[in-house]
Amino acid sequence: MSAAAAPVPRILVISPNWIGDAVMAQPLLRLLRAARPDTPIDVLAPPSVAPVWRQMAEVDEVLQTPFRHGALQLRERWRYARLLRARGYAAAYVLPNTLKYALIPWLAGIATRVGYKGESRYGLINRMHHDDVPPRPMVAFYAALAGAPGPLGAAPPRPALAATPAQIGAACAAAGVDAGRPLLVFAPGAEFGAAKRWPAAHFAALARRALLADPRCQVALLGSPKDHEVCAEVAAAAGGPAAVHNLAGRTSLAEAIALIAKADAVVANDSGLLHIASALNRPVVALYGPTDPDHAPPFSDRAAAISLRLDCAPCRQRECPLDHQDCMRRIDPAMVWQRLCALLA
Repeated sequence: MSAAAAPVPRILVISPNWIGDAVMAQPLLRLLRAARPDTPIDVLAPPSVAPVWRQMAEVDEVLQTPFRHGALQLRERWRYARLLRARGYAAAYVLPNTLKYALIPWLAGIATRVGYKGESRYGLINRMHHDDVPPRPMVAFYAALAGAPGPLGAAPPRPALAATPAQIGAACAAAGVDAGRPLLVFAPGAEFGAAKRWPAAHFAALARRALLADPRCQVALLGSPKDHEVCAEVAAAAGGPAAVHNLAGRTSLAEAIALIAKADAVVANDSGLLHIASALNRPVVALYGPTDPDHAPPFSDRAAAISLRLDCAPCRQRECPLDHQDCMRRIDPAMVWQRLCALLA
C-alpha cells in the first residue's frame, strides 16, 4: 500500500483591521497566487473585514479572528495558534504592524513569517521588510511583501473584487432598490474620523442635482450603523426617504459590496467603501481632505480624485486641528457634480 500523500502546504495572510487596507492588500494575493498557483491561500481576518476577502478570487478560505479589539489575550492567541499549526501552513504574511498579530504565526510554528518591522518584531518576523521614507502608496506597500525585502520591481496589479449577479439581485431586493433603474451610491461616512467627511449638506445638494437631472435615478446612502445619523441628515435635506435610500446600518458589508457593484457611479469620502467601489471598477468620485490622494488613490477605469491640496493638508488627523475643516468644506457640490457628469458621460 502506498503512503498517503503529504498535505499541500498552505499560505496564511493575516488581514489588516481596516476595510480599505484589506482591499488594497488584494494585489499581494494575486502575486502570491501567480508565483504558487497550486498553493491554497487562507486569510485570517476580523469579522468586520472578512466579507471583503470572500469576494476575492485568490482566497481559498477566510478564518475569522476570535480576539477582542485592542486586547493582547496571550492565552487565547496561543490556543488559536495550535489550531493553525494543524492546518499545515508553510508561510504567513502578517499585514498589521502590531506585535500581537506577529505572535500568532510564531506560536503556530509557521516556518516563514513575512512582514514589516512594525513594533520591533525581530524574531517573530523572520523575513522582515522596512518602511520606505517617504512611505509607498498602500497597494505597493503590501504588494512588496510578495518578494524579497527591498524595492518593489514592476508596478503591482490594481485591486480587484467581484460580485455575482445573484448577489447583486438579492442585495437590491433586500434594500428596496429597483435593479432596473439607475443607481448612484454615496458614502458620507468615514470610520477614521469626522475630518475625512464631506459635509452632509454638500452630499444632499449633490443628490438633489442628480434627482433633478434624472427623475428615474435612485440615490442610496451606504455606511455602518455609526453613519446612520449623518446619512439621515443627508436624506432629509435631499428630499426625504422617497428620494434617497438611507441604508447605513441596514445592510451587511456583503450586501453593501453587491449594491456598489450595481451602482452606475459612487461618490465617497476616503473610506473603505471608496476602495471597495474602486476595486469593483465602478465610476468613482473620491473626496480627499486630511488624507493624501496619492497614497491611496482610486483605481477604477473611470475615476476622479478631488483634493484642494491646501497648505494645511494632508494633516492625517481624525479631527481638524484648525477647527475649520476647509479641506472638505470648500469642495463645492457643483465641482463634484461636474466630475460625476463627466464620468457618467
